[in-house]
Amino acid sequence: MRKTSRCCLDSYHRPAPNAARERHKPTEVEAGPRGRRSPGFCLACHCQRRRAAGQPFPNRMTQWYQLQQLDSKFLEQVHQLYDDSFPMEIRQYLAQWLENQDWEHAANNVSFATVLFHDLLSQLDDQFSRFLIENNFLLQHNIRKSKRNLQDNFQEDPIHMAMIIYNCLKEERKILNSAQLSNQMEVGSIQNTVIGMLDKQKELDAKVKAVKNSVIDVEQDIKTLEDMQDEYDFKCKTLQNRELESNGVSQEEFKKEQMNLKKMFLSLDLKRKEVVNKIVQLLNTTEHTQSALINEELVEWKHRQQTACIGGPPNACLDQLQNWFTIVAESLQQVRQQLKKLEELEQKFTYDPDPITKNKQVLQDRTYSLFKQLIQSSFVVERQPCMPTHPQRPLVLKTGVQFTVKLRLLVKLQELNYNLKVKVLFDKDVSEKNSVKGFRKFNILGTNTKVMNMEESTNGSLAAEFRHLQLKEQKNAGSRTNEGPLIVTEELHSLSFETQLCQPGLVIDLETTSLPIVVISNVSQLPSGWASILWFNMLSTDPKSLSFFLNPPYAKWSKLSEVLSWQFSSVTKRGLNADQLNMLGEKLLGPTSGGSHDGLIPWTRFCKENINDKNFPFWLWIEGILELIKKHLLCLWNDGCIMGFISKEKERALLKDQSPGTFLLRFSESSREGAITFTWVEGSQNEPQFHSVEPYTKKELSAVTFPDIIRNYKVMAAENIPENPLRFLYPDIPKDNAFGKYYSRPKEAPEPMDLDGPKGNGYIKTELISVSEVHPSRLQSPENLLPMSPEEFDEVSRMVGPAEIDTVMCSAYST
Repeated sequence: MRKTSRCCLDSYHRPAPNAARERHKPTEVEAGPRGRRSPGFCLACHCQRRRAAGQPFPNRMTQWYQLQQLDSKFLEQVHQLYDDSFPMEIRQYLAQWLENQDWEHAANNVSFATVLFHDLLSQLDDQFSRFLIENNFLLQHNIRKSKRNLQDNFQEDPIHMAMIIYNCLKEERKILNSAQLSNQMEVGSIQNTVIGMLDKQKELDAKVKAVKNSVIDVEQDIKTLEDMQDEYDFKCKTLQNRELESNGVSQEEFKKEQMNLKKMFLSLDLKRKEVVNKIVQLLNTTEHTQSALINEELVEWKHRQQTACIGGPPNACLDQLQNWFTIVAESLQQVRQQLKKLEELEQKFTYDPDPITKNKQVLQDRTYSLFKQLIQSSFVVERQPCMPTHPQRPLVLKTGVQFTVKLRLLVKLQELNYNLKVKVLFDKDVSEKNSVKGFRKFNILGTNTKVMNMEESTNGSLAAEFRHLQLKEQKNAGSRTNEGPLIVTEELHSLSFETQLCQPGLVIDLETTSLPIVVISNVSQLPSGWASILWFNMLSTDPKSLSFFLNPPYAKWSKLSEVLSWQFSSVTKRGLNADQLNMLGEKLLGPTSGGSHDGLIPWTRFCKENINDKNFPFWLWIEGILELIKKHLLCLWNDGCIMGFISKEKERALLKDQSPGTFLLRFSESSREGAITFTWVEGSQNEPQFHSVEPYTKKELSAVTFPDIIRNYKVMAAENIPENPLRFLYPDIPKDNAFGKYYSRPKEAPEPMDLDGPKGNGYIKTELISVSEVHPSRLQSPENLLPMSPEEFDEVSRMVGPAEIDTVMCSAYST
C-alpha cells in the first residue's frame, strides 16, 4: 500500500499557494456548540473570523448542523461517538465533505478506502492553510496533530478508518431520528407513559423549586430576626444607660419602657421559634425531595444504563438529574450557613428556653446527614468500563488491552472543581476472592488516580475519565485448576472508585462501583463473556451480586426475546420481528411451546448446552450470525431482504403457493460461525419442488458479495444451458429490484484481446460465480435438480469418470 508523505506537514510553516486557496471553497460546518474541542476553541471567535475572512457559513442542511440544534440529552449521545481515534474536531471542520462520501462502500473496498483516506488528508491540508491565513497557531497545532494521528492509526488499514466514520455517521442518523420521534411525541400524539414521565418531571421540578424558595424564605426571616435582635439589644442597653444617668428616668417611664422591651422579647422569641420551625419544615421537604431523586430517579437512570449497556434504548443524559441534585445540594449548604448564623445570634443573646439552643444540634446533624447522603449518592459511573476496540460490548475486558471508564459527580459545585481525587480499585471487599475456589485476581496497570474537574468534560460536568487502564492477572505459585464452580466467562468482578470530600467542618468519603465485569484473556472468549453480561443485566439490579452464576436464575422468554432483538438493532437498523423471534423461541423452548412468553429458559440452555443435535450452543450460533451480518450482509439485513430465522417447514409453506423462481434468504441452522442460504421453488403449485443451496460462510462471502452471488448464480445440467433459477425475492419482488443497487459496480475493462491492459500483466481477467452442477444420472426425478455441494460433486466424480463429465459439459454447451 502506498504510504502518505508527510511533506505537507513539514511545510506547514509556509503559506499555501494562492491556487490552493482559491480551489478550496469551505462549505463544511465548522462551528458546533458542544464538540470535543481542543483548548482554545471558541465558537463565537470562530464565527467572527469567518465573517472577517468573508467565508460562507455552514450549510444548514448538513447532518452535522442538524445535530447541533438538538437538546443537550441528544448532544450528550453525540459526544460519546467520538474519541481520540477519530476526533470530533475533524468531524466539525470537514462536516459536509465527510457526509458527501460513500463510507459504506469504502468500508468494504480497500482501494476506495485508500483513495478516501488520502482525500481526507488533503482536506486537512486545506483546512490547515486557512488557519495559517487566520494566524491561529493553536488550531494549526491541533489539526497537524490530528493528521499525524490519522496517519499513524490508519495508514496501513484505511478500511478501519472508513468503518469508524461510517458507524459514526450511522449513529448520528439514529440520534436524529430519535430526536425527531421525541419532538413528534412532545408536539402531539404523546403516549400515556410519556405523559406520566413528563408529569413526574414537572412534579420533581416543582419540589426542587419549593426547596430553593424555602431556603430563600428562611434567609429573609433570619435577616429579619437579626434586625429584631439588634433593635432589642440596642433598646435594652439604652434603657440601662439612662437608668445609670444622674437625672435618670421616671418610674412610670421606666415601666413603660420595660413593657415595650417585654413585647419585643416575646416577638423575638416568637420569631426564633418561627425560623426554627421553618428550617424543620424545609429539611422535611428536602428529605422528601431527596428521597425521590435518590430512590426513584437515580435508580431508574441506573436501570436504563444497564439496559443501554446490553443494546437497549440509549440512556437519557444526566444533565437533568445533575441540575436537581445541584440545587438541593446548594440549598443544604445554605441551610448549614443559616444554622451558623443562628448560632452566632444565640451567642450574642440567649435565654431559657431558647429554641435555637434546644434545636440547633439536631438541625445541624440532620442537615449534615442529608448533605452526606446526597453527595454520596451523586457519585456515579457515567460510562461503564469498555474497551475502545469493542464499543458495543461494554463490561467485557481483556487482559493487556486498554479500557476506559468515566465517573461523574451529579452535585456540580464550583468549590469542588479539582478538589476530588478519585482512585480506582479492583475487586475491593469482594468476598468471592476467598469463598469461590479458583477465583482469579488481577492488578490494575496504568494511572489509577484522577482528579475530577469541569474542564475535560464537553458539557462542563464535574467528571473524571480514566482512558488508559489495563488489567493483568496475578499468577499464583501453582497453575489455575478447572475445579472451581465457575468458568472464566462466568466470573464476575467489579471496579470500585473512591474519593473524599473535605471542607471546613465536613469530611465525607465517597465510593461507587461499576456494573459487574467479565475479564477474558483471549478474544475467542468474548462471545461467552458477552452472554454473561447479557444474562446478568437482564435479570439482576444488584451490582455487588458477583456470585450470580453460582446459581443463575431462569429467564422468561418475553424478556430474553427483547434482549435478543436488541443485539441486532444495536448494530444494525433492524431488530427481530415476531415471526423471527417465534422461530428462536421454538429452538430454545421446543417446537410445542410456540414461543410462549411465559416459557422459562435456563442459563445452560442459552449458552452452555449444545442445541438440538448440533455441537454448539444457541448463543454462539446467534453470535456467528451477528458477525456475518455486520461484516457481509449489513445492507441486505437493513433493507429487510433477509428473512433469516425461519424453519424449513415454514419456509416451504411460504414458497409453495408462489411463482416459480421465488426464493427467500435464511440463516443456516447447522453452522456455528454463521452462514446464509437461499431456497427457491419450481414446478406447479400442485407439485412444487424446493431447492436449497449449500450455505455460504464468511469464507465465500469474503471472495464474492452475496448480491453478486444471487445475481450470477447458475444451475448446470446435461442438455441444458446454465441458467439462474432465482427470479423473485419472496413474496414477489423482482430479483434485480431487490438487489440491483448492491451489485458490484461495472468497471472499465480493456478490449477482450488486448492483453496489454492497464496493468500490462498479460492475464485475461476472471470472475467468480456460484454454479451448482448436476450429473445426468441424477436427472431421473425432479429432486435431482438440487444443487450439489462440493462433497456431493466429489462423490459423483469418484463414481463417474472425468471423460463422461466432459462429454456432458460439452453437450450442454453445444445445444
